Amino acid sequence: MTDKATEIAPKIDVVAQTGKMINKMSSMDFNTILYEWIIPYGTKILLAIAIFVIGRFLARIISTLLGKAALTSTRNEMLQSFITSISYFLLLLIVVIASLSQVGINTSSLVALIGAAGLAIGLSLQNSLQNFAAGVMLLIFEPFRKGDLIETSGMSGVVEKMGLLVLELRTGDNKTVLLPNGKVFSDKIVNYSNNPTRRIDFTFDIAYGSNLKNAKEVIQRILENNDYVLKDPAPVVAVGTLGSDSVQLIARPWVQTTNYWVAYWDILEKIQLEFDNLSISTTEDDQTDLHLKSGTLDPKGESQI
Repeated sequence: MTDKATEIAPKIDVVAQTGKMINKMSSMDFNTILYEWIIPYGTKILLAIAIFVIGRFLARIISTLLGKAALTSTRNEMLQSFITSISYFLLLLIVVIASLSQVGINTSSLVALIGAAGLAIGLSLQNSLQNFAAGVMLLIFEPFRKGDLIETSGMSGVVEKMGLLVLELRTGDNKTVLLPNGKVFSDKIVNYSNNPTRRIDFTFDIAYGSNLKNAKEVIQRILENNDYVLKDPAPVVAVGTLGSDSVQLIARPWVQTTNYWVAYWDILEKIQLEFDNLSISTTEDDQTDLHLKSGTLDPKGESQI
């Protein structure tokens, strides 16, 4: 009986205290409620709102300035976007904590709670954190910039934007591809735009019955007279391989990186048209003729019967 009385006693005290508070508030006049409750707590709430609104505005301005400073020092638009985003998030977190502190909430407990929640979220989002860390490393090592044509993870395209977790590419047929930063950082990255000049590699298989000397002269003349081909280094035309049914000619002109595909298509078309005019035969890929005899296929044309 004593134990039950002990358990009920605290409940009775709470109910009694609540009743006393209600009675006290009901007995208060308007002026008392105004000066003891509305004004003090209303002021704190208004100050908290003001801190949040002004703080968020300042956080946006500061993060933007930091991003512009990064752009000025590095000329990297992706780094600018990254620093702007992460600095705004951190500053906004500080503003929220300051606003809650003004209301009277114990922010030390809140910070501990945020830390514990961050640890739990981090454990559950390991892949996302890996992508985030990879994004930071890509920004530090800077293997590419916005507008560069790159090839990575089996995809090629122009770099549009690098976010906190993914890299955005625009392909040649104007499709948008999102690649995880972790996959990009761990894979091979080929940057086609990093250097001002590139070499075009042509290969022509000339049939043995055609005039090899004329074929070389045609290619050399077209390369020397082409406006896209650089004079230094000079283009190279040489015999690459003596195949079973053709002679392989290689041509190695250098062009400006921005003119690569225009030069490639222009040179290839002119060489083929000139070959046609001079009756210079080019061969297709190796092929095997199949002969049908007595219902049996034999690559050598011999009957298997």
